[in-house]
Amino acid sequence: MIVLLVSFAALLCPTIHSEDASVGEYSTTWPKIAPQYCNRSNQSPINIVTASVQGNPNLTSFNFTGFDDNSTFRDIKNSGESVVVNLDDEKMTVQGGGLPGLYNTVQFHLHWGNGSSSPGSDHTVDGKQYPMELHIVNVHSKYNRNVSAALAAEDSTALAVLGFFIEGTDEVNKPKGWITLTSFLTSIPNSGNTNTGIKNQTTLNSLIEGVDRTKYYRYQGSLTTPSCNEAVIWTVFKEPVKVSHDLINRFSTTVFFKDESASVLNTNSFRGVQPLNGRVVTSQVVQTAASSAAAFTLSVVTVLLMSSLCWL
Repeated sequence: MIVLLVSFAALLCPTIHSEDASVGEYSTTWPKIAPQYCNRSNQSPINIVTASVQGNPNLTSFNFTGFDDNSTFRDIKNSGESVVVNLDDEKMTVQGGGLPGLYNTVQFHLHWGNGSSSPGSDHTVDGKQYPMELHIVNVHSKYNRNVSAALAAEDSTALAVLGFFIEGTDEVNKPKGWITLTSFLTSIPNSGNTNTGIKNQTTLNSLIEGVDRTKYYRYQGSLTTPSCNEAVIWTVFKEPVKVSHDLINRFSTTVFFKDESASVLNTNSFRGVQPLNGRVVTSQVVQTAASSAAAFTLSVVTVLLMSSLCWL
């Protein structure tokens, strides 16, 4: 039971990395902090090597329910280790996209570095690390929206997390959804602060606008914080969300870490990438120009052969 509670708290509250310690140095202690899972072989995050990604025709479009409903944000909270927005999981669901069933959307949280010019995302692509990453956490409907029960099952498909890279832009105060989200940060500077006023103010779609949600990477992994349960189907979208530098900077300059007496700003809340250990990252099957030309040629040949048969 203790392991489950720790796991659930970790899911909601990504662990912080202090500014005077490297991510790699901190992460090496995790197998000792949570040995049951953090030293296993299917850990997250990973570096996605695009040249090694394999095509999977089952990775179709998603069906998102409630993502355009502005009544779904229950509250925004400073967990002491991240900013977490709890969602109405009765109204919000995700299915399709090759997922094995219907998933209820329970919350989202963020990982960031130390400003928009610093690395802060969990995942990387060909070694590139973005300044921020947003994680939308979904639990399989068979667990009745109970994350603890899902983790207790040790089911590799219990959770489906949608990861969105956040990239800084020179445009000021854009997009609108992020203006709304970050406007609440000053009301939750310290650990435990919660604001319910965010309800009816914005939607989840407004925070991920501009992203082609039919293009993504898929792999099997874990929570990116202790206790690192390997219970996550990861979807990492290829296109980043474009957010103003000034809005990204608000996170590392406004929100404090859980130790109020130290007055330490929350920075570098990401885990270093983990070994792939033989796992395969998949994506949509992309038809290249060469394959398209070959298909066209084959079609022409087929038509000509059928036409010649008509004269026999």
